[in-house]
Amino acid sequence: MVELTKIKHLRYRVFLKDVFLLAISAFGGPQAHLSKFITKLVHDKKYISEEEYMELNSLCQLLPGPSSTQTITTIGFRLGGPKLAWLTLLVWVFPSALLMTLIALWVARADHHLIPETSIRFLPAMAVGFIIMAAIKLSQTMLKNYVHIIIALVSASLAITISYPLIFPLILILGGFISNFTSRKKGDKRYKLYDVRWPNFWLYTGTFITSALLAYITQSKLLLIFENTFRFGSIVFGGGNVLIPMMYNQFVLFKHYINHEQFITGVGFLQAIPGPVFSFSAYTGGMIFNQASVWMQMAGSFVGILAIFLPGIFLIFFIYPLWNQLKKMNRIMRAIEGINAASAGLAIAAAWFLFAPLTINLSTLFVIGVTCILIYINKIPSPIIVLVTILAGIFIP
Repeated sequence: MVELTKIKHLRYRVFLKDVFLLAISAFGGPQAHLSKFITKLVHDKKYISEEEYMELNSLCQLLPGPSSTQTITTIGFRLGGPKLAWLTLLVWVFPSALLMTLIALWVARADHHLIPETSIRFLPAMAVGFIIMAAIKLSQTMLKNYVHIIIALVSASLAITISYPLIFPLILILGGFISNFTSRKKGDKRYKLYDVRWPNFWLYTGTFITSALLAYITQSKLLLIFENTFRFGSIVFGGGNVLIPMMYNQFVLFKHYINHEQFITGVGFLQAIPGPVFSFSAYTGGMIFNQASVWMQMAGSFVGILAIFLPGIFLIFFIYPLWNQLKKMNRIMRAIEGINAASAGLAIAAAWFLFAPLTINLSTLFVIGVTCILIYINKIPSPIIVLVTILAGIFIP
């Protein structure tokens, strides 16, 4: 029994090491992250099966919050329960959160031009390359027949043409609805749930309501940041592409906590940071206190990073224990295929969202093409690709 416990702990340490390696090498946003998860955690290490991974990804796509963070945290939950889930979250988030906090400290104290514009000029095109390859890999995995292909294309079209955050969960629901009529899978027709863990749900709603009341009563800037950011994490569907403009409207245009140049500088650095895009909250939280002490800036970053990830994790802890019951139900089992296909469509849409604002010229197309080729070859680590892209921006006229 003792030996079995030691083996489990060793396996958990190996898993957390793999999570850390992903945290320092996973560039390109949630779609690219999910593709790397499949390669590292499913195909290479076989922590869970590909089918289990697709099911967990479908679950997390339906919830608000950072989908890639929720997915890897749920894998930790699947392997080792709540304790390993929290450790997985910490290891996954820490590197990017630390880097964005340090960047906020530096930007607030820089008395020169914040960042040479040329050094980040190729990063958006590089990010498009990452997303394109992620969309291709997800499509190869998730699209099994012509119905799935149609669902993916319709999902991508809807996401691109309808600029409204709630369109993302609606697309996933539509995909699941369609596959209910086309899938031949058969599951349990009973719909009774048992062992519902309500405390996790009440913890989520209680935090939401309490933080809003305390922020309104005290007008404490730290509490206001927590409430605003917790709210973002509770309503954001579609990942960082939706979160960043939402933060811009709130913190730059409405409350004037951060100026335009500071915000855009953070977005530029974000392109070169691995890990979850939602770690941008560490930057905004720190920059809101850019005129205060280092300690207050660090407190702002901590509050920002805590508040943005808590809602999604609370919801995962509430929903995941029910998932083993839900996924066996006839309609849910059939819906999963369509949700996976719609997720591939959203990955295609994400590539378009990043591509559309670019200035289209030979250098942009060249960077996108080279990035795609390097990722396809899979011989050069992602950090090296990012570093070379930055150097190219500095030294190429």
